Amino acid sequence: MFDPAVFAARREAFMQAIGPGAVAVVRSLPERLRNGDAYYPFRQQSDVFYLTGFVEPETTLVLRPGAETERFVMFVRPRDPEMETWDGRRAGLEGAKAEFGADEAYPAVDLASRLSDLVANCDELHYGLGIDEDADRLIAQTIAKLRKTEKRGKRPPCAVIDPRAALHELRLRKGPEELRALRKAAEITAAAHLAAMRSGKPGVFEHELEALINYTFRKSGGAGPGYTSIVGAGENATILHYVENRCAIASGDLVLVDAGCEYDHYTADVTRTWPATGTFSPAQRKVYELVLAVQISAIEMVKPGVTIDDIHAHCVRELTAGMIALGLLTGSVDDRVADQSYRRYYMHGTSHWLGLDVHDAGAYTKSGKARPLEPGMVITVEPGLYVASDAPETHGAPVELRGIGVRIEDDVVVTDTGYDVLTRACPKSVAEIEAACRS
Repeated sequence: MFDPAVFAARREAFMQAIGPGAVAVVRSLPERLRNGDAYYPFRQQSDVFYLTGFVEPETTLVLRPGAETERFVMFVRPRDPEMETWDGRRAGLEGAKAEFGADEAYPAVDLASRLSDLVANCDELHYGLGIDEDADRLIAQTIAKLRKTEKRGKRPPCAVIDPRAALHELRLRKGPEELRALRKAAEITAAAHLAAMRSGKPGVFEHELEALINYTFRKSGGAGPGYTSIVGAGENATILHYVENRCAIASGDLVLVDAGCEYDHYTADVTRTWPATGTFSPAQRKVYELVLAVQISAIEMVKPGVTIDDIHAHCVRELTAGMIALGLLTGSVDDRVADQSYRRYYMHGTSHWLGLDVHDAGAYTKSGKARPLEPGMVITVEPGLYVASDAPETHGAPVELRGIGVRIEDDVVVTDTGYDVLTRACPKSVAEIEAACRS
């Protein structure tokens, strides 16, 4: 947990951004049934955590920059000895104020009756529509209620504004405490990938490696995976979001692992691809070295002023040239980039924001153009090449390349003068990979 002053500063920055005439409502997402009466593990909505560090469900934050009292109000579950015996301790109303900085706290069940008073007469209501239907309904009912009381001096907000414009801009640039959490997440993730390389021999099942990876995350102090771990061997490595993880690794397979540890609510996101036998075949090595060279050159581009689109365009051209050299495509690089033939084998983007969410908050464009990178932003760099053996568009591929999938992904923070690779401890050169697989 970060120092409470960190969260207080974030709230103040958010309130400054939306202005004194606005009110913001930020809610945790509801707990979800898995099956029967069993629930999925609850994980706090990232905006709620960013502003408070509060991790309990049924939480609503109301921030009122222009109010003289109750500028920051929390609706939370009250203390309940019986329920706490079953489900664990709660901070309660007292904890919301004493530990999490609320000016006032009310029971979660009081939200519907109190919300109209808290948002009345504001110019803008900052609330994210389309995320939670029940919450959307409550906001609509609150506005309708205030319309009926307008003659008595309580009018509804003039506009409902997406809070992402202000809040997610703040989340986009990471502070020192966030970078420390991401570095720790990266450190644990590197250890988990290394453990998988050492254990992923022919005959081992993909789900065994998934279990080992997730065990390493938890054993090392992480909360677990920040997203569902991908462990794809052989042909499965050509499926971008393969999460079944149920097949046995065969001799001669490449194994693609995309897994990241979540630590203190911040997640790493790392992909490595390696040979189950400990040695790349000649064809596998050609593909791997192409992707690796492109990835290294793309990372070297990262610095303030460069855009994610610049990095992606570079990867597209370099990978397309490599595809032509490998016999996957014919013709000129310019022609194959123009007609997007390269998308047969490289169909995803190269980078995304990283932080509290694996695909983290923040706009990718500014004033209609790709936004320049700035110090404190954290991105992934993850080119790949995927030659599915059973896809019609790849039937013309050289036989020795069919069924090969390679992706290499690192987490990179933009610094004042360039970049810092948070995940540099995770092996990725051919020599490092082969040595790790043989150890």
